[in-house]
Amino acid sequence: MAAASPPPSPPSAKRPKMSSSSDPEADAEPTSPSAAGADPGQPRRPRYKRRKVAILLGYCGAGYQGMQKNPGARTIEGDLEEALYQAGAVPEADRAAPRRYDWARAARTDKGVSAAAQVVSGRFYVDPPGFIDRLNAQLAPQIRAYGYVRVTNSFNAKKFCDRRRYLYLLPVFALDPSAHPDREAVMASMGSGSELTKCLECSERGRKVPGVMGREGKPPSPGESGADAPLEGTVDSHDESGSIGAAKCDPTILDGGNTSAHGELGLSSNEKLDLPVSGNGTDSGNAELGSNSVVDAIPSADADASIGNEEDKVEATATEEKVQGSNGEEKLPTKSDFSYTDEVKERLNRILKYYVGTHNFHNFTTRTKAEDPAAKRFIISFAADRVVSLDGIDFIRCEVVGQSFMLHQIRKMIGLAVAVMRNCAPESIYDVAFRKDVNLNVPTAPEVGLYLDECMFTSYNKKWKDSHEAVSMEPYCEEAEEFKVKYIFPHIAVMEHKEGAVALWLHSLNHRNYPDFRYMETAGAEAKIGAEVAADAEAKVGAEADSIEEVQMPNDNVSE
Repeated sequence: MAAASPPPSPPSAKRPKMSSSSDPEADAEPTSPSAAGADPGQPRRPRYKRRKVAILLGYCGAGYQGMQKNPGARTIEGDLEEALYQAGAVPEADRAAPRRYDWARAARTDKGVSAAAQVVSGRFYVDPPGFIDRLNAQLAPQIRAYGYVRVTNSFNAKKFCDRRRYLYLLPVFALDPSAHPDREAVMASMGSGSELTKCLECSERGRKVPGVMGREGKPPSPGESGADAPLEGTVDSHDESGSIGAAKCDPTILDGGNTSAHGELGLSSNEKLDLPVSGNGTDSGNAELGSNSVVDAIPSADADASIGNEEDKVEATATEEKVQGSNGEEKLPTKSDFSYTDEVKERLNRILKYYVGTHNFHNFTTRTKAEDPAAKRFIISFAADRVVSLDGIDFIRCEVVGQSFMLHQIRKMIGLAVAVMRNCAPESIYDVAFRKDVNLNVPTAPEVGLYLDECMFTSYNKKWKDSHEAVSMEPYCEEAEEFKVKYIFPHIAVMEHKEGAVALWLHSLNHRNYPDFRYMETAGAEAKIGAEVAADAEAKVGAEADSIEEVQMPNDNVSE
């Protein structure tokens, strides 16, 4: 007789949903390590549940080396992780170990880039009433958490993000080919009837401009010369760190005696910006910076040194030329009439549409080869339809939506588009910009105007709409807008006013720094030469064949 089988063992308890441990009590940890060993006689501190959540936040990238944590550098992620620990969301055992609590970010912004709507996810100890307040109390004012959403255990902010929308605020003057002219453009315009005057500060970074006198660029008094005049003050140019002196940015166009200044900072020629002065920074130092002070020329070791003294002399003469009206009186330069007209808008949007679709963007990033599958990215839309004014400067609102972006990709896309708009590069360069066999050196626009506007989780929200709250910025739109107005927009305007972030960069857009702007001309010339060589070779072979046929013709006739 068979022995009776033992009774079945009871099924093991299932792991609780949204828990990191099989023990329910393990998830209910105190808010801080000290609470675990609290005196039994003291009131017990609240115990929070560990949940998988998505945190929605914004930040201004000024002073940070990007979003991603980097040892030895101040990053948004580094400050956020420490704040989560100090707020009790991360236990002592998981401190500085983000993998242990499933940390993920929706986007990885570059150095200096801001975000109005970033999303991070992880498993944190949270309580609905006070978690966000405790977190914000540990963060710098330029990083603000708006709220958090309970998500599924499998949620990952990076993998589940369908689309990312970035905005780049580009100053309108950046599209004006005459604003902030490069030395190369100034020299090329000499004698053309539409001569360009150097931008007094920005034309040559780190060097003083020969022949320019004082803050307004006025000529010296009679009897003075650039060689023996007393040096009462100097106009400090941009140093290598990007700081600027007190001289005013005043590029002008001389056309038949009528001069119009490009008021790219939204100011007339006789208005001044309160800019920092390098040196002792005192008011007396500013007072000494008179209108007749002389600027000494500092020799340069770069490619500009090849331009001779005669060209410098011509350039200085053009710069010092007084503006005369029709009645012989001096006229003050007027504000530029360049604006974002429908024609300019149509052209820029046509250029931006080249990026839409799936392309190989290896020329628009760094460290990614053309053969790497990661170089292929899908851009959903790219448009620039509106102008916004920040602190007197008009900015074009360039909006790009894509599945994902690589390092510097958006800034390089903007950089090449600006180069084409300023006629530094032909529009036909886009015919080869996405080819795997072509390597182009593409300019990178400054990071200050770029910010992450929204991360979208459309597929996730649709799939889990019946059981989980949507991961969306909609409930926090007003908070995000207030944050942009308080931190992001002022930072962009200040950097342009005081640092000339875009103005400085515009001077680098020339064929000397970017010889690949002439790629189409060079490639066309090489193709033409190749075609001529091939045609000559073909003609030579044909001639030889004809001579052979002539020799063999009698034999052929005989055979017939």
